Amino acid sequence: MTAFTLTPLGISGALPAYGRHFSALTLEHPRSGDTLLFDCGEGTQFQLAQTSVKPSRLRACFITHLHGDHVFGLPGLLNSLALTQPDRVDLLVVGPTGLRAFVDSLPGKGRWPYDLNIVELAPGTPHAVVAETAHYRVEARPIEHTVPCFGYRFTETDRPGVLDAAKARALGVPTGPALGQLKSGQAVTTPDGRVVRSDEVVGPAQPGKAFAYVTDTRPCEAGIALAAGAAVLYHEATYRDVHADLARDRGHSTAAQAAQVAAEAGVDQLVLGHFSARYNPVDLTHLCAEAARSHQKTVIAQELVPIPV
Repeated sequence: MTAFTLTPLGISGALPAYGRHFSALTLEHPRSGDTLLFDCGEGTQFQLAQTSVKPSRLRACFITHLHGDHVFGLPGLLNSLALTQPDRVDLLVVGPTGLRAFVDSLPGKGRWPYDLNIVELAPGTPHAVVAETAHYRVEARPIEHTVPCFGYRFTETDRPGVLDAAKARALGVPTGPALGQLKSGQAVTTPDGRVVRSDEVVGPAQPGKAFAYVTDTRPCEAGIALAAGAAVLYHEATYRDVHADLARDRGHSTAAQAAQVAAEAGVDQLVLGHFSARYNPVDLTHLCAEAARSHQKTVIAQELVPIPV
């Protein structure tokens, strides 16, 4: 069963090249019905329109930092939500200090019909839970870029165990709502008066899956902490090994460094993105190969191609 689905909307670094768009990625979580957006580079709403994502399900947007390739799509998206969803109640937008001033400066903001809940992360914030529901939580940690920047971790709450419906029926539980009660942890009474406990027919809870979004950054301990044990890590891979000095000086990572983070964090799958404009599509295959030396299960993010988790 798919726990959630990731869809990269943009995988380009600071400059557009080879048809690549700027940083943005959606996470659709079926159990809650929520869609979360990580970064919102220029053109994000156009990319969203080419997916099956329903804007009405967008609950939050998590901005890593205030460089334009990660945030310049936010004004258009917020305005479009105001025009198309007059019944929307609110939207959570999280990012570094300065985000509120950026949003407050937008023309027409005072006429938007929904409440915009802006959470700013101050420089030096070591760790923060920035969103939490009955179904998931999102945490932030500061990562190492040239400006204040935060990576994010999405973690599902544990999922209910698997119901053995055949065993439940053998114990006299009728098909219908009673099976749902057992699945949710409640005991039920059968028509002949027998009490059937949930733990008699439902297996142990299944640990929720995690996803980490780590960009833009040099390889760092916070990135490893965000990714620890995650099913998927999306990590920037702006440069190839030959340009490692540029990566260090500009606050970025090479693909090989991203793979080292993934390996140390015990990540299942590594997804690479945020590529320098100097690299053509063929170059990206070499970049992926450099990463695969340290973390075999590595892929290049493909725009608009969903990744089921």
